[in-house]
Amino acid sequence: MKACLLVVAKAPVAGLAKTRLGRVVGDRAGARIAAAALLDTLDAVRATPGTIPVVAMTGRVDAAERSDELAEALSRCTVIPQRGTGLGDRLANAHLDVAAGFAGVPVFQIGMDTPQLRPEILTAALAALDDDDTDAVLGPATDGGWWGLGLRSPDAATVLRSVPMSRGDTGMRTLLGLRGAGLRVCQLLTLSDVDTVPVALRVAGMVPGSRFADAVASLKLAGAAR
Repeated sequence: MKACLLVVAKAPVAGLAKTRLGRVVGDRAGARIAAAALLDTLDAVRATPGTIPVVAMTGRVDAAERSDELAEALSRCTVIPQRGTGLGDRLANAHLDVAAGFAGVPVFQIGMDTPQLRPEILTAALAALDDDDTDAVLGPATDGGWWGLGLRSPDAATVLRSVPMSRGDTGMRTLLGLRGAGLRVCQLLTLSDVDTVPVALRVAGMVPGSRFADAVASLKLAGAAR
């Protein structure tokens, strides 16, 4: 199945990206981790067969950590600006904007907080979305949110406008909203978003040799986890 892989991302600028992590390790260190996570995510997306990589971006890439690497990676994707007031609004609009450019193509949306994503995980999510009995797929996150949302129809993303984001019940509210709209939803495996030092250390251990693992190791975060 041909599909768009949509990455919703914020430019990893110190003080603006990964601020929760930055409160512990410092703003620039948090932004460096965010940059590594985004670069690894873009690698996984571009390596997933039969997909169109699209990035909905906000913020100034030229002011970000690893800006040159990011600019090069983004040059190999279709980049669109985020638009809207709240996060739910921006997510819904991103789905609609992708559909305007790639009509009739299903969209699977992820963020930049799960650098443990690999092409095989994304391929499995797309295969689930391709099932005749499925209208949407949702990947829950361990913090109560979600890491991935796939939709056959972009119009279904409008349910996100009324879902409170960044809360412990965001995932459940999203699931209920999708089902309330009459969609048949398949739930994917649960992954961890990287927002805290303990999670960053755990995820880094899952992806040895990655940019993300190297960024975490370079900051010697083990002491900050206590």
